[in-house]
Amino acid sequence: MSEADATARLSADGRLRFRGATYRASFGGGGIRADKEEGDGATPIGVLPLRRVLYRADRVARLVARVPVEPIAPQDGWCDDPLDPAYNRAVALPYAARHEELWRRDGVYDVIGVLGWNDAPVVRHRGSAIFLHVSTPDYAPTAGCVALALTDLTALLAAGCVAVEVEG
Repeated sequence: MSEADATARLSADGRLRFRGATYRASFGGGGIRADKEEGDGATPIGVLPLRRVLYRADRVARLVARVPVEPIAPQDGWCDDPLDPAYNRAVALPYAARHEELWRRDGVYDVIGVLGWNDAPVVRHRGSAIFLHVSTPDYAPTAGCVALALTDLTALLAAGCVAVEVEG
């Protein structure tokens, strides 16, 4: 199977399509933008490869995916401080620079697909922590990530998705 055959496509109508299935999705409250910047709330346009999947083993059974799958723990975080050397990288908490906690109470990070945005190489202020994660029940806009219902997200991963193409 080619990577193109394993790429889901997100359109501005809030639909993510993959191999004949259509899922309701939410994306950044700042819209979909080609000129993504840190803090703009936008989801970047482009093909975002799925690097790995993280999950809370205390809430979700081990997942099936074509990419590496790893459990997270309460000390896991992600640096979103563009002035820090660990910008747009996983960090161990507590962490002095601005960061996100991956072990959240609300469940949106129960499954996290780490999307390849601004990671090869990392460019300061270009945006960080662009994930494929669980949506809120009302599909509220994200801070720039792509979000699906938990059942849809696990189905997408099990079906072999390896990238998300965000269309403008």
